[in-house]
Amino acid sequence: MRSLLALSAALIAPLALVACGDASTSAADEAPKAPPPPAPTEAEKVAMLAALPAPYDAGDLENGRRAFARCRSCHTITPGGPNMAGPNLYGVFGRQAGALDKYGYSHALRSAGFTWDADKLDHWLENPRTFLPGNKMTFAGLRDATDRRDVIAFLKMETGYKPETTEAAAAATAPAS
Repeated sequence: MRSLLALSAALIAPLALVACGDASTSAADEAPKAPPPPAPTEAEKVAMLAALPAPYDAGDLENGRRAFARCRSCHTITPGGPNMAGPNLYGVFGRQAGALDKYGYSHALRSAGFTWDADKLDHWLENPRTFLPGNKMTFAGLRDATDRRDVIAFLKMETGYKPETTEAAAAATAPAS
């Protein structure tokens, strides 16, 4: 019986180290991560807010931050942040709906066929269930249009949104030759 216990202990000990992430193997195997971009200063945020298209240029970032607090239990907004009950929202503007790697979207979102922009997000936030039936988001929505405007302005400031350059915008609207 003792030899059976000794054999079990000899087999289980290495497995426990692997499961816990032995520092000698897991740390050496990981590639160093690039540092996140620096957070914008208050002056940069004011300039960025003013550069947003209407009505988001009139957004109240503090109200947006407070209104977004209802979303934080399910979403992160930092570069490389974890997915939770909902996906990480960093980089959401310009992202194909249902396309963030390593998140288990509903079939409705995976097959939605649109790219997130302020207008789509506004309609989604108003009532996710009616905007895209069959999605798994349980949030009832933000009924107040001002809160939605402010949340979208806040997210544009906090999730790496980059407005189109004037050259890209001009090229997009120029007639084809």
